[in-house]
Amino acid sequence: MFIPLLTMVTSFLFFSGLIKILYLLTVNGTTGESMSLSVAERKILAEEWCQKAKGKMDQVIVHVGCMNLKDSQELAGHAAQIGADGIAVIAPSFFKPSTAEPLKMFLHEVALAAPTLPFYYYHIPAVTGVNVLASDVLEGIEELIPSFSGVKFSGVDLMDLGQCVSYSQPRWSVLYGVDEQLLAALALGAHGAVGSTYNYMGCHVNELISAFDKGDIVQARRIQFKMQELLSYAQKRGFDVGVNKQLMIELSGLNLGPPRLPVMPCPHEQCLCIAQKYHSIFPEC
Repeated sequence: MFIPLLTMVTSFLFFSGLIKILYLLTVNGTTGESMSLSVAERKILAEEWCQKAKGKMDQVIVHVGCMNLKDSQELAGHAAQIGADGIAVIAPSFFKPSTAEPLKMFLHEVALAAPTLPFYYYHIPAVTGVNVLASDVLEGIEELIPSFSGVKFSGVDLMDLGQCVSYSQPRWSVLYGVDEQLLAALALGAHGAVGSTYNYMGCHVNELISAFDKGDIVQARRIQFKMQELLSYAQKRGFDVGVNKQLMIELSGLNLGPPRLPVMPCPHEQCLCIAQKYHSIFPEC
């Protein structure tokens, strides 16, 4: 039985105005199709990546969010046992929390299963349909979850993002997850970025962040516009998790296997078309 691979992403974190690049691996996230995997499969992937990434990556964050609390707690405890550097939790999306309070209570109960691990809230309303402001979730969260360490903000509401940055405590990280809007997030003070397209655009994102840190907004904008050109081209051709996975295969040469239903495989011709566009926009890394 084939088990889909996880998202391997690069995170860029800033400290004191100087770039300090940390390579952060997030296991069992959205691109990793975690919600289509069983608890047992997610444990296997987490174990393998915690072992294989040791000494090669700065941090391994395991996403443990599920539709039910018990599975999330089980995965959180397992992440602590296998030496993960932190856990992340998405909001349940079948019985959805309608306000911040029940969502914070859910996150609190998951955090109790791994109280010593840094805890991140994974905010992605376009996927979960949970339209609770992330800034409302962060308000007072440190009292409920002492290990709270930040948020992966994968939403397009930049006002909400700005409020998260404004409220952020010194040891927290606000990581932005909408690749085509990274520059705007950096301007608002986001501490880093996590994104699936960084698997093949990571070096260009490095350049964007470096240019931003040096105050070269023109160069940073130029790179962001190139990223937008590629993603706009891909979206017009049905860009989704299946297409993105096939594109990663094409550009990396790694065999990541097919996606799991209901995500459909991407026709090779469609992927090849997007890959050619990538090479025309980014002729070299």
